[in-house]
Amino acid sequence: MPRYKLTIEYDGAPFVGWQRQDNGPSIQGALEDAVFAFCAERVAVHGAGRTDTGVHAIGQVAHLDLVADKPADTVQAAVNFHLKPNPIVVTQTEIVPDDFHARFSATARRYRYLILNRRAPPALDRGRVWHVPVRLDTAAMAEAASLLIGRHDFNSFRSTACQANSSLKTLDQLDVGRDGDLIRIDVGARSFLHNQVRILVGTLQLVGRGQWSKSDVADALAARDRTRAGPTAPPQGLCLMAVRYDLGALDSDPEEPGFA
Repeated sequence: MPRYKLTIEYDGAPFVGWQRQDNGPSIQGALEDAVFAFCAERVAVHGAGRTDTGVHAIGQVAHLDLVADKPADTVQAAVNFHLKPNPIVVTQTEIVPDDFHARFSATARRYRYLILNRRAPPALDRGRVWHVPVRLDTAAMAEAASLLIGRHDFNSFRSTACQANSSLKTLDQLDVGRDGDLIRIDVGARSFLHNQVRILVGTLQLVGRGQWSKSDVADALAARDRTRAGPTAPPQGLCLMAVRYDLGALDSDPEEPGFA
């Protein structure tokens, strides 16, 4: 029974998130239905990151097992055909060892959050950015972000519905940069808490507005209290960019249930 690794791109707007749910269409459900339409096998598609409602992906990774031994290219073409008209595309497929797991074998995940920082709302990028019409100070945001890199208790920066047993996480990257009116916030870690990235972004934009200082961010982190951090940024600006798999990496921050 071969195991297939899929790299997937999708627009999260029409979906309730990655995970199959009873309250609406999901990316996982669409993929599983496409596989069934292709080969009449009911399979479980396991994703590397359970993106929340409205969150997009360029580099989501998943795996599935088939009884039928099909070439990887055949699986990719057939699944993509049966995914239509869903805004989901499998961009790469390969056969991997049986011990590969899209979620548990991952050693790093990288997200990007986009803020359109201008007075006029978006036209072409509607549904892909958070429109903030007030000018943000990205230098101040970047300075405050530096406090959050490393291993911390991020209890202030996770949803109250988060199911993770521990709020200790290691944040490897939190970069803030501007290109004209577009602000990019790149975030990297082995794993994330529920809504962690969006709460980090919501907090940093308060700094950008001049409503919070760097010390306010430090106080929020130390408080370990969700009510002390900033708001949760909207989902449409968030995109899962890549998932990394490094052989022999230390399992220092195991993935737990949750969303970015």
